[in-house]
Amino acid sequence: MPEGKITGFEGILGNDMLKEHFKKAIESHRISHAYILTGEEGMGRKSIANAFAMTLLCEKGGSEPCMVCHSCKQVLAGGHPDLIYVTHTKPNSIGVDDIREQINDTVMIRPYSSYFKIYIVDEAEKMTVQAQNALLKTIEEPPSYAVIILITTNQDAFLPTILSRCVQLKLKPLKDFTVKSYLTEHLNVPERDAEICAAFARGNLGKAIYLSSSEEFKELYQQVMQLIRNIGTMDVSALLDSIRGMKEQNFDIGEILDLLQLWYRDVLMYKVTKDLNLLIFKDEYKRINETGQTVGYSGLENILNAIDTARARLDANVNMELVMELLLLTVKSPG
Repeated sequence: MPEGKITGFEGILGNDMLKEHFKKAIESHRISHAYILTGEEGMGRKSIANAFAMTLLCEKGGSEPCMVCHSCKQVLAGGHPDLIYVTHTKPNSIGVDDIREQINDTVMIRPYSSYFKIYIVDEAEKMTVQAQNALLKTIEEPPSYAVIILITTNQDAFLPTILSRCVQLKLKPLKDFTVKSYLTEHLNVPERDAEICAAFARGNLGKAIYLSSSEEFKELYQQVMQLIRNIGTMDVSALLDSIRGMKEQNFDIGEILDLLQLWYRDVLMYKVTKDLNLLIFKDEYKRINETGQTVGYSGLENILNAIDTARARLDANVNMELVMELLLLTVKSPG
């Protein structure tokens, strides 16, 4: 079954070049038998795959689905017999049996009502090596009507032989302004909140939409802002206690670092430009200005570099408390 709302290409925000690639392929009748769509969760990979599938199956034969023919209605209802969503029983892997039973054993059965028979494999990076080798046999000698779309967050998980036989397409982040505008205009998110969610999501619309309604994110934001307000008055051990408390509430340390980075990026931006419109945390401009007056350019650069270093150390499994202590020491005495 498809996930989320299905639309045509025109209903999908951003990634115009990628959408144009699919539309031109449809118009010129040059459809590949295998595609890899790569991007973060929430960036629209499934929406684009579904739009492509619905367009190929549409009875009108255009470069956009008509949304009203019997075939389009079947796709919208999640019941088109020639559109197969490959599922897997194990949460962390797609096994060889999943591929054999759902693709290899059925691909030679001709489409029921369309010219194409389309398979969409979500979380395709979870395919085991055996599963990929089983799929390779189909990709190497596919019937003319078969189209396989692999949706992934990490195409590096695929065998070189799979990569070489697929058209590889990567989704790009949207501009913060585009994400912010969507949140304010379509979801009525207050501008201040939309600005923060858009910046934090780094061009990922799905993530921004989630953040805009997440009570957990609002709580994380409040606690990080409290930490920032206390940096000048509390010692490192007390600040570390605050971070330890956030960790115990299961907040992501990486997200704490992201918010700190956005804050000090604002401090540096305002110090350079004195332009309030460029700030993410506009309502905190007085504190931002005060910080910029007490910390020099080199100090702000040291803090931003220390945040990057902390993130790299956490990725390398260095002790969290040690990493954050070293970061806080730099933040309090940036030089």
